[in-house]
Amino acid sequence: MFVMELEYTAPIEAVDAVLEAHRAWLDEHYEKGIFLASGRKNPRDGGVILAVAPDRARIEELAATDPFVGAGVCVYRITEFVATKTAPALEQYRETLD
Repeated sequence: MFVMELEYTAPIEAVDAVLEAHRAWLDEHYEKGIFLASGRKNPRDGGVILAVAPDRARIEELAATDPFVGAGVCVYRITEFVATKTAPALEQYRETLD
């Protein structure tokens, strides 16, 4: 599982100008079952996406296609973790340590 943390690198007005395209990008990856949760950080200086994928390379590829990245308004920090405990609704994503 991956935490994709966005940090805005441009004024919020520039972020808002690309927000509709970013939301469409999110919807596409929710439909594919890759994104599990997402939202703004508070204060609004970026966002967070919880995602599942076979490997880090796939997540990095996805991040590069975010319209926010294309517009130069954010950078990503990606953290991989092993989800050994989850809420019941996320049970299918539980992992075991090797």
